[in-house]
Amino acid sequence: MADIPAPSLDLALGTLRAAAEETRLRILALLTVGELSVSDLTDILGQSQPRISRHLKLLVEAGLVERHREGAWAFFRLTDHNPAAGLLRPMLDGLDDRDQRLVDDRARLDAVRAQRSQAAQAFFSRLASDWDRVRSLHAPEAVVEAAVLDILGDRPIRNLLDLGTGTGRMLQLLAPGASRVVGLDASHAMLSVARANLEKAGLSRIELRQGDIYAPPFPRDTFDLVIVHQVLHYLDDPARALREAARLVAPGGRILVVDFAPHRLEFLRETQAHRRLGFAADQVASWFGEAGLDCTLTKNIAPPSRGEDQLTVSLWLGQDRRVMTDWPLAQADREVA
Repeated sequence: MADIPAPSLDLALGTLRAAAEETRLRILALLTVGELSVSDLTDILGQSQPRISRHLKLLVEAGLVERHREGAWAFFRLTDHNPAAGLLRPMLDGLDDRDQRLVDDRARLDAVRAQRSQAAQAFFSRLASDWDRVRSLHAPEAVVEAAVLDILGDRPIRNLLDLGTGTGRMLQLLAPGASRVVGLDASHAMLSVARANLEKAGLSRIELRQGDIYAPPFPRDTFDLVIVHQVLHYLDDPARALREAARLVAPGGRILVVDFAPHRLEFLRETQAHRRLGFAADQVASWFGEAGLDCTLTKNIAPPSRGEDQLTVSLWLGQDRRVMTDWPLAQADREVA
């Protein structure tokens, strides 16, 4: 938000006109707490789908709301990426939260989110027993997460992308220290789980997107940190996935890969759809090199007990080789002089 320029007079007038209608203003107020679908807004506001869709179309055209597809669904969120956001957010923050219409909208929103959370957790519970079996074979998640935080250190994170976000756990862990946070997953069902988990954690300004890890729908050089957590072993071509991830990393940015060291647990192919049985340290480092990254750190976390039926968790940190400079500013200074 700090880097967004102030709106022009014409843009400010357009923003105010687009918001100056009761239903649209109520929609905008609801979107301050996170992404919502047309179906969500229809249930909350008690209006027809065509009417809600028309209002959303106007808000999208005015640049106040962003729309993205997730399978057969469409989700909407407040914009954070153009000058209208600088005018819109303070206006919404200034609304009287005791207004009965807003109070009733929030109550219905809570009911919709509770229903969505129940459906997501029902899906996840069907997978939980298998996932618990895998988790019992390696170090506790808390130990792995502590290692992630230690490796990343206190370097500021502006734009974070979690590829294959799954339940959204990495987003919950890292979002408090980032300016913009995005999670990508191919599965609508898993995104529903992630959305419910993030809402429960009170994290409302996280973007969730459905997409292919081999063709992530983001511009080059967008993120200063990309996370690939327990994803590569599901892929036929993990090297390609890392090349695509590296394309998204800004100059001097980083990629953190968390996965398993080589193992012989063939049953994971049959019961968990694992395509690869872990990765050697030099293999991932080599893939980093091919993608224009230097592998600056490798860390192994031993399983809780010894034995051939245990898994070692490995972490690799890659850094983009391009050097961040003040070239645009320095160049501008020279031209002025």
